Amino acid sequence: MNEPMIVLLGGVAALLLVASLTGMVLSRRVTGEAGRATVANLNARIRAWWAMVAVFGVAFLVGKGLTIVLFALTSFWCLREFLSLTPTRPEDHRAIAVSFYVFIPLQYWLVADGWQTLFAILIPVWAFLLLPVLAVLKGETEDFLPRTARIQWALMLTVYCISHAPALLFLTGPGFAGKNFLLLFFLVTVVQLSDVLQYVFGKLFGRRPVAPRVSPAKTWEGLVGGGLGATAVGAGLWWITPFSPLQAAAMALAIVVSGFCGGLVLSAVKRSLGAKDWGAMIEGHGGALDRMDSVCFAAPVFFHLTNYFFAA
Repeated sequence: MNEPMIVLLGGVAALLLVASLTGMVLSRRVTGEAGRATVANLNARIRAWWAMVAVFGVAFLVGKGLTIVLFALTSFWCLREFLSLTPTRPEDHRAIAVSFYVFIPLQYWLVADGWQTLFAILIPVWAFLLLPVLAVLKGETEDFLPRTARIQWALMLTVYCISHAPALLFLTGPGFAGKNFLLLFFLVTVVQLSDVLQYVFGKLFGRRPVAPRVSPAKTWEGLVGGGLGATAVGAGLWWITPFSPLQAAAMALAIVVSGFCGGLVLSAVKRSLGAKDWGAMIEGHGGALDRMDSVCFAAPVFFHLTNYFFAA
């Protein structure tokens, strides 16, 4: 772990300490029922952030190998949550097993190996062709297309898309030396901070929902206020990236917009299934996929923009 990473993690820990103390004060002063519920939710989120920062800090400290394993386990759990909520049949079990025990380890092995060509097409091409074959061999045609599409899309979102985050560790190019972990830090920080600031601005100023039937809590005021705040922080972190300040702001904005789209799309999926959260793994945050929904969209967008414009 290099000195900038130590400084950044120390800054995040200090920020969380201030947030914890603020939450403690608010919990004693707020009296209204709605206010107490909001503060309780905020404190639960802060405790979850402490846990997540600790896990990522250990991964960054140990190195690339543990970071890849961490994201592979995250993909495994997110895929489990997705398929636990979406209806499947016994005839789908072979395709599901191959998704878990073949394509997750193979995708992350390709990340670690740096085989970028096959990494980019393994799931969109090979998995998409193989999984329907495994299902059709069982001979069950009822709801065949929706069943197959659920498994394919689950694998695409929770494995293929998320795997682009640790793939940042293996990009090379001018100005990348010693900054690959910092690029991953940049992505995760902007994504999570955007979510937090959108929540805060939405609670304080939110009036007009972006998609009322999908997620009434996601408002234009929250998106604009939180998005601009996260973009400004991303611009301020230009020094840990190969980007100029203006380029860092543009990349942060791309992360904000794509992350918001990911959260909105997966909220629509949950609502169509009649579920509030993907799971209950993380107190205050629901399941692992509730925390990774923004990353599912933001990670591949950020990876490919960085790879195209800045990598060798």
